[in-house]
Amino acid sequence: MTKPAQSVLATGSAATLYERSGAAAYALDIEQFAAILDEIVRKYLLQNASAEHTSEFCAGLRLEELALARACAAGNERAWQDFIGRYRQKLHNMALHITRDGAHAAELADSLFADLYGVNARDSARRSKLVFYTGRGSLEGWLRTVMAQEFINRYRKQKRTVSLDEQTEEGAQFAAPVPEPVCTADPRLEAATDEALAELSSEDRFTLASYYLDGRTLAEIARALGLHESSVSRRLDRLSTGLRKRILAGLRTQGMSHAQAAEALETDVRDLRLNLRSRLMQDSQTKAFPGGTVPARDPGQRDGGKNDGKGE
Repeated sequence: MTKPAQSVLATGSAATLYERSGAAAYALDIEQFAAILDEIVRKYLLQNASAEHTSEFCAGLRLEELALARACAAGNERAWQDFIGRYRQKLHNMALHITRDGAHAAELADSLFADLYGVNARDSARRSKLVFYTGRGSLEGWLRTVMAQEFINRYRKQKRTVSLDEQTEEGAQFAAPVPEPVCTADPRLEAATDEALAELSSEDRFTLASYYLDGRTLAEIARALGLHESSVSRRLDRLSTGLRKRILAGLRTQGMSHAQAAEALETDVRDLRLNLRSRLMQDSQTKAFPGGTVPARDPGQRDGGKNDGKGE
């Protein structure tokens, strides 16, 4: 029987992590902060992870930013004042970089800030997007990713308001639905892929989804994330190489030889029962991309060596 994940309180490192986080300033006690860490540990570590591994993982998180984000989500006034002081202007700058228009930037930034604050409450309960921040990357990077997703969501919603006649006049082509594939993939490949994707930060998952699933160019992704195009290209190379290595290692730990694991990686991704799109967008309340099957593609290859920024 698989052992449950180690509780952070049980590892003996909770007091040190709590002190480093500064959570006490936002009225989060050690038990509440440990519960937040336990939630993140259950999400990203194996269930039988050792106390030492659990402590090391938690120590590598952005603890101060995690405490700030979760305190904001809980409605702590001091946390919100600190958040506004640190990130309100940055949110506006991010929005301006994406939209290139002052009025649209202000609207986008204010809309996201409202979602972060949780003003769209239902059943008298606040629902802040900040509960999805896990501290595995910087809070600023996570905010940039959420901002980019919101911008794309708005763009797609706007496109859906265009009538079918207008789209037809513009030469739009409407493809016939693709039949469901027969699932023949080894379940060990699905498990190894799922585990490897779960280890990625939300910004890395957004980058992969943008390029491989949505077919966006390097320039478009760079603009959405506020990065240079060459930085996005290097990140994609690093991510695809790293994912391949992680999946291979996962297959080996499940009993496959190196040759068997390499052969398993040649499986058409459309044969995976794993919803790659859902997994890549798992840290967001709203998906930036519509559902659907993923085109066959070797995650270790790059368009025949051409860096033109297009997916297949």
